[in-house]
Order: sequence, then C-alpha cells, then structure tokens
Amino acid sequence: MKIVVIYRSKTGFTKMYAKWISEELLCTAVPYEELKEVKISEYDLIIFGSRIHAGKVDGFRKFKRQLEGNTTKLIVFATGATPAKAKDVIDKIWKSSFSKEELSEIPHFYMQTGLNYERMRAGDRLIMKALAKVLRNKKEKDSEEKGCEQAIKNSYDISSREFITPLIDYIGNNKVCQ
Repeated sequence: MKIVVIYRSKTGFTKMYAKWISEELLCTAVPYEELKEVKISEYDLIIFGSRIHAGKVDGFRKFKRQLEGNTTKLIVFATGATPAKAKDVIDKIWKSSFSKEELSEIPHFYMQTGLNYERMRAGDRLIMKALAKVLRNKKEKDSEEKGCEQAIKNSYDISSREFITPLIDYIGNNKVCQ
C-alpha cells in the first residue's frame, strides 16, 4: 500500500509528528507547501496533519477541496497544546472542523504538543500573550482558566512519539495497509 503523510507545521510540532508517523509506516512525509509536487491520486492512504488554530484543524478545509470529495482514503491528525484529557474541548475542535458525516467517516486523532513562542508568528504570539494577560488579570478563575493561564505562560514541549500509537494501531487493526 502506498501511503503519504501531508502536514502543515508552523512551529515544528506537527512536522515532528509527521516524521514519526512516516518513519513508523515507512512512507513519505511531505510539507503542505510542496503538495503541488505530489500526485494524491497515486496514494492508497493519505494522512493529513496540522495544528489546532482558532478552534479548528488549520488548513483542513482547503486540503479537503484538493481531494475532490474522495475522503475515503483519508486519516487526519491534529496537534495542539490542549491537554489530551480535555476531551470536551477536543470534541468541539473536531465538530468545528468536520461535517457530521465526516466525523463518522474520517478517522481523526489528536496529539498533544506544547507551545513554542520563539517559532510562533508575531500575530499568534500577540494573541497568546493577550490571552495570558486577560487570564492573569481576571479576579475569579475556574480551574480550567487557572490551568490555561499556567499552560500558556512559557514555551514548553510535551510531545511524545507514544502519542502516534492510536493512529498507527488504527491503520494496523483495520488492515488499512493490507
């Protein structure tokens, strides 16, 4: 089976996960910017990965259009700083990124990363710092707000190769690669 991992990465986290997945599956990882050089129709399975940005999988809608409606051979993974145990938050992200039909048809996986302010674009960095200030100045915070305030103070990386296991297992258990 011919597999390709196509990824969008702004600060390096998604690129790292794409490389880990491609190493595990013995396939190619291609940056989204080089997609024009790839003939998607030649692949039996396409894995698309991107960051969570503004509550959605960044660039997924645009990428979907390039598949010309053929999402039957697609798997999506998203990376972000949201704790993996925050299932309700992650579910909202999936619901805002996928149609109801796509949610049930397209396998999707979340992989926790961290924040890298040094590699973040100025606009994104400004938004994160503004959010941190709002949370810092808020008098009464619930536990989620307190956790968010702590999590976005500084750059950090809790990425782990083990977070790709559910995606790899899905492919193997569903005989996608057979």
